[in-house]
Amino acid sequence: MNLHLNTVLPFRAASLRTLLPVLAVVGVAACSTLPPQGVTPVSPFDVERYKGKWYEIARLDHSFERGLTNVSATYRPQADGSVEVINRGYDAEEGKWREAVGRAVFTGSSDRGSLKVSFFGPFYGGYHVVALDQQDYRWAMVMGPDRGYLWILARERQLSPAVRAALLRQAVALGVNTEAVIWVKHERDDS
Repeated sequence: MNLHLNTVLPFRAASLRTLLPVLAVVGVAACSTLPPQGVTPVSPFDVERYKGKWYEIARLDHSFERGLTNVSATYRPQADGSVEVINRGYDAEEGKWREAVGRAVFTGSSDRGSLKVSFFGPFYGGYHVVALDQQDYRWAMVMGPDRGYLWILARERQLSPAVRAALLRQAVALGVNTEAVIWVKHERDDS
C-alpha cells in the first residue's frame, strides 16, 4: 500500500512542512557549542575551584532571563565528569523564584573553560569562560555561542568598579555590545 502522507494526514503534513524549517534553525542555533570566532576560553581552568555558587552581576538580555533579578548559578561537578547547573532568579512580576536545572559537559579538555550546557534535553549551547580571576576564582566572564550572550559572574553580590570596568573593556575588545548590558539587582535573600 503506497499512501502519500498528505492524503492520510493533511493537517500534520502541512504543520510539519511549516515547522521543519523553524525547528532546523532553532536546532542549529541551540546546538552551537563552539566559542565565537576569535574568542579563546581560559586555560588553565579548574572545575573544582569553579564549583559552587556565583551571582550574576551583569548579562545581555534574553527571553529566558527577562525580568529576573537576584540571579545566581550553582555548579556541581558530577561523578561522570559532567557538571550540574542550577540557575535561579526572582521573577517580580510573578512574585516567585524561578529555577532551571541543566547539565554541562566539557567540549574538550577539562582544563579549558569551554563547556556545552543543556537545559532542554539533547539541545546544547556553548558556555565559554573568557575571563577568570585565576588566583582566587572570585569573578568570571562567560560568553555563549555568539557575541549576543554574555554574563559577568562573581562570588559576591557586587563586583568592584575596577574589575567591572576591566571586564567591560575586555568584552568590547571581543566584539560585545556592552551598551546593552543589564546590571542585575540583588535585593532579596535567596537562601
